[in-house]
Amino acid sequence: MRPEPEAQAAAAGQWASRADRERVIDLLKAAFAEGRLDMDEFDARIGHAIASRTYGELAAVTADIPAELIGALPGRPPVRARRRISFNTAVTGGACMAGLVNVGMMAVLLSRSPVAVILFVVFTIIGTILAIRAMIVAP
Repeated sequence: MRPEPEAQAAAAGQWASRADRERVIDLLKAAFAEGRLDMDEFDARIGHAIASRTYGELAAVTADIPAELIGALPGRPPVRARRRISFNTAVTGGACMAGLVNVGMMAVLLSRSPVAVILFVVFTIIGTILAIRAMIVAP
């Protein structure tokens, strides 16, 4: 079943994603491997696929390639988006870091050792960097 001509025209003007362009490139690779495209035509179509911004432009790149190649392509696994941690978790982590810094500073001041001061500063900087990274992007 084909969509109505108006729906096809509307879809042709929609922006294509990077994944859509990669899927077309996979299709071109399959067509090249089967001998349906020569090297010059393959290179030219890859360039057009990379430069394409809409579904209509991508469809023009693969218009003469048989539909059975499209069905034979393996599906790409979905791209996992980065998760952000909640604001409450970020605030709690920052508060814990501030508390640890204060406790460490008190210990350093009570020990009156210059080596302890240097170690405290180094570990505080490293801990701050790790805490900020953990607050920005959760693994």
